[in-house]
Amino acid sequence: MRGVILHGPGNITVEDRDDPVIIEPTDVIIRVAATCVCGSDLWPYRGIQKFPADAPMGHEYVGVVTELGSEVSTLSVGDFVVGSFMASDNTCEICRSGYQSRCVNVHPMGAIGTQATFARIPLADGTLVATPSQPTEAQIPALLAASDVLGTGWFAAIAAQAGPGKTVAVVGDGAVGLLGILAARHLGAERIIAMSRHADRQELARRFGATDIVEERGDAGITRIKELTDGLGAQSVIEAVGTDESMKQAIGATRPGGHIGFVGVNHGVEIDGRGLFAATVHLHGGPAPVRQYLPELIDLIMSGAIDPGPVFDLTLPLEQAAEAYAAMDQRRATKVLLTV
Repeated sequence: MRGVILHGPGNITVEDRDDPVIIEPTDVIIRVAATCVCGSDLWPYRGIQKFPADAPMGHEYVGVVTELGSEVSTLSVGDFVVGSFMASDNTCEICRSGYQSRCVNVHPMGAIGTQATFARIPLADGTLVATPSQPTEAQIPALLAASDVLGTGWFAAIAAQAGPGKTVAVVGDGAVGLLGILAARHLGAERIIAMSRHADRQELARRFGATDIVEERGDAGITRIKELTDGLGAQSVIEAVGTDESMKQAIGATRPGGHIGFVGVNHGVEIDGRGLFAATVHLHGGPAPVRQYLPELIDLIMSGAIDPGPVFDLTLPLEQAAEAYAAMDQRRATKVLLTV
């Protein structure tokens, strides 16, 4: 099969890889229908995050089941499936409490690499959800978003307790932040403030439900949020970047008693304990338990109630993965879908 390999910072190739095989009886093999580049893939691509040499890439995927392990009981060959970026058994105590991304038997899909023509999915019964019918071509991008960025934005909005009557501020205008806006709107938020400096992303933010745009960052951004909220700050804040500046901005923009859902992958965040103590806010976040939300998200997508698909603003074939990474690294694209 063909698959994407990271050889070192900025060095992406697409090359022949061994076809995946069933290793554990709980595995399945899928033919990947679509995959994509995640913002978190850019950290090793830029050399900021250490990665093994010659590493397979990708953790977002949808596809068709082609082979079943002997103990797989809920899936059939031919099923179109959506899976989380973290494989989980969905039966352990942690999974049952709703945190499948921290399953005691968790398998990060990034270690397997789903930017490929086929993929082995561990713990398939607990990881994959079959769609109720074969999706249309137009629905595939939306379902692919559910595999990570939509589920992550959804978790962030819920962790921030976005809901009716709430004002939500979103720090970060990448795919997760944009879909956090969509989630907050669906959950009934009254006002959604998108913090963005990019005209194309501002337009998509408004399409997904943002009511206000704030271009300022840092202390100026915090001041602007407070000006828009009678000096109090937002009741709910989504932090979707993972830098020290973005976390400080999120904490500063939250009113006392408010909630922050933080899902940006942590890179250099240092929280001042005394400042956090004084802020009197709730912090809840981490790797999103996407599997918890997949059945609901699939139903919403298949029924047409939501459409996260427009978050993909560039589509390229798998063989052009190097260009996909470069486009996202250079901010020429928000999120790139790779056709397989």
